[in-house]
Amino acid sequence: MATLQDIGVSALINLFGAFLFLIAFAVLRIQPINDRVYFPKWYLSKERSSPRRSDGTLVGKFVNLNYKTYFTFLNWMPQAMKMSESEIIRHAGLDSAIFLRIYTLGLKIFVPAMVLALVVLVPVNVSSGTLFFLKKELVVSDIDKLSISNVQPKSSKFFFHIGVEYLFTIWACYMLYREYDNVATMRLQYLASQRRRPEQFTVVVRNVPDMPGHSVPDTVDQFFKTNHPEHYLCHQAVYNANKYAKLVKQRERLQNWFDYYVLKHQRNPHKKPTCRTGFLGLWGNKVDSIEYYQEQIKEFDHNMSLERQKVLKDSKLMLPVAFVSFDSRWGAAVCAQTQQSKNPTLWLTSNAPEPRDIYWQNLAIPFISLTIRKLVIGISVFALVFFYMIPIAFVQSLANLQGLDRVAPFLRPITRLDFVKSFLQGFLPGLALKIFLWILPTVLLIMSKIEGYIALSTLERRAAAKYYYFMLVNVFLGSIIAGTAFEQLDSFLHQSPSQIPRTIGVSIPMKATFFITYIMVDGWAGIAGEILRLKPLVIFHLKNMFLVKTERDRERAMDPGFVDFKETLPSLQLYFLLGIVYAVVTPILLPFICVFFAFAYLVYRHQIINVYNQQYESCGAFWPHVHGRIIASLLISQLLLMGLLTSKKAADSTPLLIILPILTLAFHKYCKHRFEPAFRKYPLEEAMAKDKLEKETEPELNMKADLADAYLHPIFHSFEEEFSSEEKDVESHREVEIPEVRVDKHETMSSSSVTELGTPSHHHHQVYNSSSPTSHYASAYEQSSSQYEYHYDAHQYEQHEYRYN
Repeated sequence: MATLQDIGVSALINLFGAFLFLIAFAVLRIQPINDRVYFPKWYLSKERSSPRRSDGTLVGKFVNLNYKTYFTFLNWMPQAMKMSESEIIRHAGLDSAIFLRIYTLGLKIFVPAMVLALVVLVPVNVSSGTLFFLKKELVVSDIDKLSISNVQPKSSKFFFHIGVEYLFTIWACYMLYREYDNVATMRLQYLASQRRRPEQFTVVVRNVPDMPGHSVPDTVDQFFKTNHPEHYLCHQAVYNANKYAKLVKQRERLQNWFDYYVLKHQRNPHKKPTCRTGFLGLWGNKVDSIEYYQEQIKEFDHNMSLERQKVLKDSKLMLPVAFVSFDSRWGAAVCAQTQQSKNPTLWLTSNAPEPRDIYWQNLAIPFISLTIRKLVIGISVFALVFFYMIPIAFVQSLANLQGLDRVAPFLRPITRLDFVKSFLQGFLPGLALKIFLWILPTVLLIMSKIEGYIALSTLERRAAAKYYYFMLVNVFLGSIIAGTAFEQLDSFLHQSPSQIPRTIGVSIPMKATFFITYIMVDGWAGIAGEILRLKPLVIFHLKNMFLVKTERDRERAMDPGFVDFKETLPSLQLYFLLGIVYAVVTPILLPFICVFFAFAYLVYRHQIINVYNQQYESCGAFWPHVHGRIIASLLISQLLLMGLLTSKKAADSTPLLIILPILTLAFHKYCKHRFEPAFRKYPLEEAMAKDKLEKETEPELNMKADLADAYLHPIFHSFEEEFSSEEKDVESHREVEIPEVRVDKHETMSSSSVTELGTPSHHHHQVYNSSSPTSHYASAYEQSSSQYEYHYDAHQYEQHEYRYN
């Protein structure tokens, strides 16, 4: 059983680790060479360029030599707080702003609860002294003396705990109601303020029936012209083009290598670039690189053309799915919210995700197989959750030195050392549990993809739900059972269900020390590690050294990442569960929870402003899940408190808690009916108002032109169009000091890789035309890149004064 000394050692280790992470972050973030890692979002928005010192020294291009900036390592905190919520919505989207509100909600709930519990309950618990008289019979810690375990059975002091539980529940529900109301209002205002977005006018139609003699597009067109004649505009068919998409990715890699060798040859026109044709270019025949990749691209273009024709001509590859667009938001909302056919299994309609939110691979899954897939994955998740109980139980048994001595008695001389004992009981269990949980989100996301959801946002929410159930069973319940009731596990499994809350309730106070260490490892040091971005930093520099060949590669190596909802939301919900359950049982845990919410809020605010670039915008669609799981945490805490008071034989006070779960469920049902529809359906009133306003301001609006290509399947995008689009994106984000390669057709591609290979050529604005010594290779490049003519601007690096933001 961990003592206050063990908690102190764990706190010291984690605080020291967090401090080291912050120091490392302070040093690394101000180095010019790392600027793209710590401020990638500003590069994507074209509001930041690569910092260079004005003194022109070689060292200054890589290392910040201004020593004053090294003493202000915490100035990122006030800077992160400067941007208002409305500015964050414009800068990062509504999802990011609502995600940050979860942390402020935690502070609003737990800070007043912490003050109340520490002022009222801790003195009540300490004054009882039950454990002091029982310490010879029971192994207890100083933490337990501050908990409800220290109150004598049948004591009238339990009325204080029940009263605080009522006050805490009322306060939590009040804050949940206000937050739900605010978030729902923010969502509707955001939708109303947005200009025309394709998903507002589009529904996705699944399970289109097979009509003999009619293709899927003809069937869809005829059905909606008949049943939605006034508002139906157009539709886009969906093809099973997964194989074609793989060819596009392979062709893009070849094009990237081709770009690299052309740029390399432009730097040194008198030397032909060569490569080997074997594995990874390590062996094989040595060939002219430009000619070799030109032939490879030509062959790939031919194969892609054949595959494209195959998809278009093969009716079996046309899916019974379509994106149907309407000329008004009202028409799309009505279609999405109504039954289209007398057979409820056909013509299934729902609101379309935004185009970048679509997971195209899952559109090819037959609708009839979705139920089977969900059943199989449900069984697999159930098995995974309980399979993990074995390693979790073993890890948590390490928190008990007696259990460790039985497993490894030869370690007894070492484990009895004070520092080792404190480390094993105060730090190691939380760290080991964190490692066990590391790979789970990725595994659960793969399972959600197998289930067949067609939106990335839905995939992440489903993966987050699975991860939450896992953490509830394994981290919370599993840790309690395996840690304090390990020897009684057999009797626990064989007792009646009505006794389970009582057994767990008895165990909960004794596990507070473990959860405190877990909060410090995951919530303190772990969050500090999040801002350090050590993994993206290492990967960025490794890619720059070995893989970056063109500016497109540099943009990909930068990889700003995004808020990983499938992992962060379940972790947040676990912290809410711990805080709510222990608020009355062991109030001393609440300060650790509050520190987590405050520190994590600052870190994620900084990351959202400077780093993360979200994949999609769901307008806060995850909030109902967050609200529901906080309500579930309240119910769990109330049931476990009843079980605990039953074990304390508090027959006079325990019945007062029975009504509390009923009131909590009634509150949840009210909120569900009051606010959740705003997250599930688009109000017709809002849709009509927006449509009328738009028609008044833009009477000549041609919606068909705007929606024609919005949900165009990737099969209809030629590679040249994709390449052109990527080049424009690269130009828009390029560094101002990098030599540039200008391209006809209004395209520009930065050539940082050229400057990295050596000193740029002294020829300025050299044009590779038919009279150039390199006309053969320039001509080959023009043929492969849709006749793009490259102009090489070989100026030196432009120096810029580095400003520490």
